Amino acid sequence: SQGIEAQTLANTYLAIDAGLEVVPVINKIDLPSADTARVIHEIEDIIGLPAEDAPQISAKVGLNIEAVLEKIVTDIPAPDCDREAPLKALIFDSYYDSYKGVIVYVRLMAGSLHPGDTIRMMSTGAEFNVVECGFMRATSLEPAQALYAGEVGYIAASIKTVSDARVGDTVTLVANPAAEPLPGYRAVQPMVFCGIYPADGAKYPDLREALEKLELNDAALSFEPETSIALGFGFRCGFLGLLHMEIIQERLEREYNLDLITTAPSVIFRITKTDGKVEYIDNPTNYPDPGQIAKAEEPVTEAHIYSPSEYVGNIMDLCQDRRGIFKGMTYIDADRVDIHYILPLAEIVYDFFDTLKSRTRGYASFDYEVSGYEES
Repeated sequence: SQGIEAQTLANTYLAIDAGLEVVPVINKIDLPSADTARVIHEIEDIIGLPAEDAPQISAKVGLNIEAVLEKIVTDIPAPDCDREAPLKALIFDSYYDSYKGVIVYVRLMAGSLHPGDTIRMMSTGAEFNVVECGFMRATSLEPAQALYAGEVGYIAASIKTVSDARVGDTVTLVANPAAEPLPGYRAVQPMVFCGIYPADGAKYPDLREALEKLELNDAALSFEPETSIALGFGFRCGFLGLLHMEIIQERLEREYNLDLITTAPSVIFRITKTDGKVEYIDNPTNYPDPGQIAKAEEPVTEAHIYSPSEYVGNIMDLCQDRRGIFKGMTYIDADRVDIHYILPLAEIVYDFFDTLKSRTRGYASFDYEVSGYEES
């Protein structure tokens, strides 16, 4: 009903840059305000993808879902892999099962894998015997006799330590190892930090265990022990952004039944001292004496706000109030605009998104990417 959202555009461009085949699908056609003709025009005009034959579906009511599955079969090419080469499997997710240990989700780039094989994690050198492998179905895991290159599946190998199965690592065979690991994922730098403490101090070990399990399949999460006179023992946690922080807090409370106290979020500053030494400060209590600071820099973002044109004034007032630097404005069509600003990350980690939604009656969408540091 609102056309193409900011996060849709951002992820589409990432997929195109990665050389992936992109299949447009028009969702939410069950809404009374649905305007499929306008959305088709936006997809073709903004992204440049032909969308006249795009499946028009409603995921909510299950309408025309089979057309999406058919498009996947006809439009997305099969992977080009060598099944005879040494095993290379990329870990893209994992979770802890109390009966089977760590279940590892992998995509096989080369080779094959069978139960009974001895595997090695190439980043840690840890070795395990494969107990079971198979495929992830809609509601459960389905064991198989083998996994082959080009397939996506799971491995159960009685892995007890969560740190032995990190997302982005490469799995190979001990008997016929690969010469070098897969490129994996680009290392991410946490940009937003806050303190997380258990409301009950006795739950500190439970909080540590929960964070370790979450860190297993979230390479962007970092944490280290921290103590506070008022709050006791807890952890200083680093996140990619505010949404990431909120998701982790929600998972800790829901999945691990923890009552938490969190401190206000802060960003990481880059401090150049008068002696030339560079420090990264994520906790205000560690900020050095101002007399020792030659230069203080803060992270800034490239922000794109997509909104109906009638709210441009409200959006620009908000961005100017948050120390934003206007870079340009593009009309997507007669009624929608893309407003480009440079915004300090510290100005958007609190309530920027909520305020933006309030000033645009919920119609604006917002996407940003950290672009570097600038002097504050």
